[in-house]
Amino acid sequence: MKTLGIFLFKNMEVLDFAGPFEVFSVASQIKEYQDYSVITFSEDGFKISAVNGLSVNPEFSIDNLPELDFLVIPGGDGTKQVVENHSVIKKLKDLIDLSKWTMTVCSGSRILAELGLLDDKPFCTHHLVYESISLISPTAISCPQKRFVQSDERLYTAAGISAGIDLSFFLLEATFGKKLAEETAKYMEYTNYPLPV
Repeated sequence: MKTLGIFLFKNMEVLDFAGPFEVFSVASQIKEYQDYSVITFSEDGFKISAVNGLSVNPEFSIDNLPELDFLVIPGGDGTKQVVENHSVIKKLKDLIDLSKWTMTVCSGSRILAELGLLDDKPFCTHHLVYESISLISPTAISCPQKRFVQSDERLYTAAGISAGIDLSFFLLEATFGKKLAEETAKYMEYTNYPLPV
């Protein structure tokens, strides 16, 4: 049984976390929750407020997580505060190191940049965030023409907001197979899958 964790934080973009949550949790449901579970966590496990005021209740704090196999880091204006929280950044780095893969959505790439994980590597982010990433990691290679890219062997970055759904489908297929990805897209009525080559 594998575990996929989604990091939640104040002022995150709603679709950045809700899009991947829907893709992976629907796929888990289709498999009758036999292959993996999807969990959410935040710094302290307390209720957080996303962009535009949506209240979200994480299941875990970052200190009492089950072991994660896969990690999703959304974006949003709140990433500016996350990168200033050195304790959380260090703990996220530990989770990234242990995960089979990590994906970021939108300005979630700011966290990877702060950790030095985008140095000399290709990345995607929201179109308004490329300049910010270049200031944090001047050698990072921006890919504004892409919906998502593989930044290194175990890191993937998606462009803004809705692009996280595309990357989730890509990783769902790569990790659990094309059949499950097709069934998930059909259930969700997601017509952008199969993904454009």
